[in-house]
Parts: sequence; structure tokens; C-alpha cells
Amino acid sequence: MIRFGTSGWRAIMGEEFTFSNVRRVVQAIANYLKAENPGKDISLVIGYDTRFLSEKFAEVAAALLSRNRIQVFLTGRDCPSQALAYQIIKGQHSGGINFTASFNPPEFNGLKFNVASGAPALPEVTDRIEQEVEKISPDSVLPNYYPDPDYIHKIDLQRDYLDFLQQKVDFEAIRKSGIKIGIDLLFGTSREYLDEILEENGIPIEVIHGYVDPYFGGISPSCTEKNLVELKRLVKETGCALGLATDADGDRFGLLDEQGRLVIPNYVLALLLEYLLTVKGWRGGVARSVTTTHLIDRIARHYDLPLYRTPVGFKYMADLFLKGKIIFGGEESACLAVKDHLPEKDGIFAGLLVAEMISVCGLSFSQLLEQLFKKYGKMVGVQENIPLSPEKARKLNELIKNPPDFLGKRKVQSVETMDGLKLDLAGDSWLILRFSGTEPLIRCYSEAETEKEARALLKAGMELLW
Repeated sequence: MIRFGTSGWRAIMGEEFTFSNVRRVVQAIANYLKAENPGKDISLVIGYDTRFLSEKFAEVAAALLSRNRIQVFLTGRDCPSQALAYQIIKGQHSGGINFTASFNPPEFNGLKFNVASGAPALPEVTDRIEQEVEKISPDSVLPNYYPDPDYIHKIDLQRDYLDFLQQKVDFEAIRKSGIKIGIDLLFGTSREYLDEILEENGIPIEVIHGYVDPYFGGISPSCTEKNLVELKRLVKETGCALGLATDADGDRFGLLDEQGRLVIPNYVLALLLEYLLTVKGWRGGVARSVTTTHLIDRIARHYDLPLYRTPVGFKYMADLFLKGKIIFGGEESACLAVKDHLPEKDGIFAGLLVAEMISVCGLSFSQLLEQLFKKYGKMVGVQENIPLSPEKARKLNELIKNPPDFLGKRKVQSVETMDGLKLDLAGDSWLILRFSGTEPLIRCYSEAETEKEARALLKAGMELLW
């Protein structure tokens, strides 16, 4: 059964993610766009990542769309998700399709659909597409569609996106600071994007894994501590002030400080928010997902800013961004939204903004983080996953309908059920149990002022499912 999760449709290649099913989904998108735009010209940007068969899936999609008399702008090489989003906006296209499974292991592939605003499609759109898919049998979308060259145009996204990015980051401050930056491209689409713009601005860099490998060096292309061991060594051995990494489609970031230590995305988000408010003087609404650190809440309260809470999924953050309600939004999964940028995750921009921050402030990342903790206190988050089973699903659904008044010996102060079950406790501590939108798992998160307390909350929360 084809379903769009928190970030598109993802599945294992050769099982659910097949050429037959891809044609069904692409035809469903075409049907949806035709119904929404009767009698109007439709155009789509199509991109893909560096994993096995992504380019071929994109070509098949382009051929099918061309036979639907839809103008297709097909990227000439793999591209970051945010570069595709920018091209949709710049070219005033009807939307875009990106073949990527983001940080999932190499055996996965996926399809993301962005709407005309450049933002990821909201559930009201993907629900309609899923309904269209159900109407389309595999036999009705034939595999021998030949492309109509009058409807397919090859394009290069790199220059447009880099020119846009050039206006958003203070590269002069980074260059004047004299810092050197280590970069791990993780065999992904940020190749010749992140490294290219730093080199163009005369900023010293050290780069690893800047070539295509559909198997991502035998790892999952995500910015985890295990996967960034080589970047850690590079930062320490070459004296870099910062280590930056991006996942397979470039929309999520990974960051190492000057000592080669991985910094959790929650702390990066909190520091960037503080930087934008104190140094740049921004004011406006702030958003975080239900699984993101409550350090964001503390900062928002300090500056008396409106705080918006969203379900997991950047599409909800993008919706607030497009409505002009927020100047900043973040998700603990290394996703960032900043005013005047893009309604799409951008790991390249996030990393560059951190480089700007330490350059302008004249302090190392760890020094800035120490200052943040002195001002707001420290919050520590922990997470575990539970394999999803019918029994566990039933218990979580029961808890959502009938939440407990206490978690262990601590009284629950408020309950949120927009995405699973979240129990808010005193002192900004919390626990959440939610269904994963990308894997058959229940994700369990907690946060408190110490790791010991956070783990105790997590243990008590997980016991609710047994």
C-alpha cells in the first residue's frame, strides 16, 4: 500500500518501490494537478539523489509526464532537495518531484512532491494523490512510454541555487575570520554545492566523500556520530574550526565542533535562534516540532515571542513560514526554517549559517554553547525506538485517548496529541510516544535538565506500552 509519510513516499527498491509503482504515483500526481488546474499549462521540476536507479526513476517519470502534456524540467545531475525547491519558485512551476529516500539506507528509494510554493505537500494534497493511486492499476500505466522531447527540458540547478545562497550568508565575515571548515559530503547531492560556494568565496576547506557512491560507503547516508568518524578525524588533524556534513539529499545537517565532537541538532537550533535574535535583532514567531528541545521555548519566553508547536514533518513548519507567522522554525531531526529563505529544509544553508555565527561572534562553537547554557540552563534529550506491532499500536492509541495523570511519580501538567502522545511536566521536561512516519517503529523521546532524569522519564514512558 503506497502511503506518503512525514517526508514523501519511501520504500525498499524491488519490493514496494518498483518502476510499476513509480509510474502509478507519477500518474496520480499528474491527475491531481490536472484536476486542480483545468485548462491551464502545467510544469514540473524533476530531480533525484545519488542512490541506485534514482536517475532512471526520474527519466521514467519525465517520459510519463511528457505523454500527459506536462512540461518537465529535468535536472541534468543529482541535486539537493532545496535546490529543486528554489527552482520551482524561481521558474513559477506547478511543483516538483524528487526521487530520494533522504537519510534512509541504500536499499531504499523515495519520492517527494513539492507544491508550487516550493514547500513539501501537506497531507490534504498527499491524501488526494494516494486516492488517485488506488484508482490506477499497474497494467493501466504501460512501461513503454517514449518521452516526448517537446515537453522535456534539461536544466542545471546549481548556479541558480548558489547565487540565491550567496545573498543569504555573510561570506565576507567567514573569510575574514580565517577559519577552516571540514566538510563530509557523504557521497550525496551537496557535492559541488556546499564545497563549491565556500571555495568561490575564498574560504579554506577540507573535503571528504565528495564523489558518487550509490551504496554511500556501506553506511546509511545520515549525519550520525558513527557515520562522521572520518570527519571527526579530519577536523582534529587539520585544525578545522567546524565540521559540516549533509545527508543524501542535502536537506539535513550534521555538525562537529572545533574538537571534533558531534553537536546534537537541538543545540545547533537553539544557538542559531539566539544568534538571530541577539546579533541580527530579529523578532517574530518561533516554531518547533513536538519532538524538539524546549530550549526553544525558554528562548521564546525570554524575548516574549509567540511559540508555535507542530507535528513532526517539515511541511507543517513550511506552512507557518509561508503564512508569515514565523521568523524561525526547527526540528530535532536537523531541519531549519528561517525567514526570507526557503519553505524547504536546507542543510547546506544551516551549516553555512553556523559558520557565519562563529565568525561574527569571534568565539568557538563550544564557547557559544557554554554561554547559551549559562543563560538558559541545559536540557538533555534521549530517544529510543520500539518495533511496531499490532499490540503496541493498540496500546499507544489507547494512551492517546486516555492519557495518564502521572508519569512515574511526576504529575503531568499538560497533554498534546497532535502527533502521538506528549506529556509535558514541570521544568520544561517532557516525554513523547509517536508512530514513525517513515519506518514501522514507535519513537520514544524525553527531555529533562539531566540525562539521568531524561532516561528515567523515557523508561517510565516506554513502560506504558508494555
